[in-house]
Amino acid sequence: MPGMQMQMGQPLPGTGPNLLPGGYPVYSDSYSSAGDPMWTYFTAVAGQDGEVDAEELQRCLTQSGINGIYSPFSLETCRIMIAMLDRDYTGKMGFNEFKELWAALNAWKQHFIAIDQDQSGTVEHHELNQAIAAMGYRLSPQTLTAIVKRYSKNGRIFFDDYVACCVKLRALTDFFRRRDHLQQGVVNFVYDDFLQGTMAI
Repeated sequence: MPGMQMQMGQPLPGTGPNLLPGGYPVYSDSYSSAGDPMWTYFTAVAGQDGEVDAEELQRCLTQSGINGIYSPFSLETCRIMIAMLDRDYTGKMGFNEFKELWAALNAWKQHFIAIDQDQSGTVEHHELNQAIAAMGYRLSPQTLTAIVKRYSKNGRIFFDDYVACCVKLRALTDFFRRRDHLQQGVVNFVYDDFLQGTMAI
């Protein structure tokens, strides 16, 4: 089966998190496990296997109050949160993955609050573009337009959609980066591998 060649946009130099030579943002897990305050929320909804599915994650995040003044996360957003860290495609998340997600959610929330100055729970499309650039991505205007169309409602982006956008960007970037061995922003995909990685997110 023929391969598929794709090239990823390079993040802006000097912006966002630390960058690898290939131009990818480097994500860090800054979550402190001291006392594990989220353990109570997690274990309250986790199954006997010590993992949560999308519905359980939704309840866990709602009970934790991480969404603050914003609406609770939708089930679809919770599904892609799990997919972002579900490298064995089980459709579930363990506590260590939950802590990694928690750190990312806190960072995204703080950035959203910074640009949602009127506390309306929404940001405008140009602010989303700025946020994406601040995270270390350099995307073409066409790609940014496609993202805005996908995640905006009447020209505004709600917190849930903002997080969904951040999750998908990170998940797809991680999927791409694991295959970009030379970190040059170009990889060859086997079609089935491409579908497996992207359809799961």
